[in-house]
Amino acid sequence: MPAPDPKSVNVHLTAGTGVEIEWKDGHFSEYTFPFLRNACPCALCDEERTKSGRRPGEEARPKPGELHMFKAQPKPISAEPVGKYALKFKWNDGHELGIYSWQWLREICQCEECRKTKVSAG
Repeated sequence: MPAPDPKSVNVHLTAGTGVEIEWKDGHFSEYTFPFLRNACPCALCDEERTKSGRRPGEEARPKPGELHMFKAQPKPISAEPVGKYALKFKWNDGHELGIYSWQWLREICQCEECRKTKVSAG
């Protein structure tokens, strides 16, 4: 796959719905904010996901016997571009370490076409 390059990026901060990316190759990706928060690519989040056996975007499950505590729905307080290669979010839980590169966002696309490709490749 060639290097992903967005044609347009819409971050719906006010509506709180998520991010839409139209790629230059014609592909279209949509991400909810909870999915993006759970797919944070920073080393800390990646290590935690790996230890718990979660895939990027998958919500953490309570440990056996652990009470499920209320957590506010993940939503960014702000979003900004990082050069011409990524987005960075400041989340309502205080986290802001993840840099969401265009490459990473394309890799974690959850559209039907990408899910079929991942299933056939895996």
